[in-house]
Amino acid sequence: MRIRLCLAALSLVGGAGVATLATPTASAAACSDIDVVAARGTFEPGTLGFIVGDPVYSALQRKISGKTLSSYKVNYPADLSLTSAAQGNADLVNHVNQQAAACPNQRFVLVGYSQGANVVDNSIGISSEGAVVGSPIVATLPAAVEPRVAAVLLFGNPIRALGKSVTGVYQSRTIDFCATGDPVCESGGTDVGAHLGYTANADAAAAFAAGKV
Repeated sequence: MRIRLCLAALSLVGGAGVATLATPTASAAACSDIDVVAARGTFEPGTLGFIVGDPVYSALQRKISGKTLSSYKVNYPADLSLTSAAQGNADLVNHVNQQAAACPNQRFVLVGYSQGANVVDNSIGISSEGAVVGSPIVATLPAAVEPRVAAVLLFGNPIRALGKSVTGVYQSRTIDFCATGDPVCESGGTDVGAHLGYTANADAAAAFAAGKV
């Protein structure tokens, strides 16, 4: 129940504050140097995601100089349905494959918050099945695309409550934030507010990504 309340609270985040935040337009520009692909959390408002996607994209624009950036909002329900994360998984992989084919020099930064972290996990071959709002893997990024994924930025990642994390070829390019007490990513966590505070990690995540591109 605590986790469901935590996820439902995302739909209430923003309020008057969302109107004052300068959010990016989610679009996959023709052939930018870096495409930021963001999967929002369950019920999360905002262009790429009010809590994570939007502030991370803004921070990336500040931290990465001399390169052009575009953004893509993963197209999926981000609700509590059993197929939601799987739909996001399929859309993310399809988008990156299309961009990789159209733009041979483009690199990617993958961003996932809460259920969106499940979407990213699945897309890089780490199953979120059994996690909160998780799903089995339905698609993975092919080996030919893997070297072009510069960084993977995860926040409130539900698989961590199962004792799992990103391993393998993407491990060194991944930063995975789990706030103390966050019941979505910490087994036994009880601090619902901790799951809503990842905006504070936007600059650190962007600095990590900037060091990888």
